[in-house]
Order: sequence, then structure tokens, then C-alpha cells
Amino acid sequence: MILEIADFRITPGQQAAFEAAVAQGVDEAIRHAKGFNGYKLNRCIETPERFVLMIYWDTLEDHTVGFRESPAFTAWRALVGPFFAAPPVVEHFELASKS
Repeated sequence: MILEIADFRITPGQQAAFEAAVAQGVDEAIRHAKGFNGYKLNRCIETPERFVLMIYWDTLEDHTVGFRESPAFTAWRALVGPFFAAPPVVEHFELASKS
């Protein structure tokens, strides 16, 4: 399992609309992608314009090739992109240990 973490800085005052756009984007564009296994969206307490989106994928390629090279990615970015105050930082993680 791969964890994608996307760190977003959005336009001030747009938190509720961004949260709605993420939910819509997941439902319409990401949920049906091969290898998608769920997501969590977290809002920063200290910096309310910062969000961290965590998406779980079966493989790195499910995200970087299967999803990102599909029309669904274009649809996703059309929904959430207008809220970006800066380009998101996206990185991928694998489990190192667990209790």
C-alpha cells in the first residue's frame, strides 16, 4: 500500500468551498481509479488555509500513471485547482513500521 500525501495552501476564506470540491472530486474522479483505497482530508488548526490530503493506493503506479495520466486527473484538477494559492507538494510514502 502506498500513501500519497498532498499538502495544499489555498486562497484565504475558501476553506468550506475547497472541502466541498475535494469531496466532489474524490466521488467523481478519484474513487473509481484503479488501486484507490480511501482518503482523509485534514485541515491545519494553526494555518487554516493549509490542508493535507492523504490518499491510499495499491501501488505507486496506480497514482502516478493510472490516475495522473487519465482524464479523471484533469477533472480532479479542474475542481480543486482554482483554490490553490501555491502549487501543492505531493509525495508518496510506504509503511516502515506499525504497532
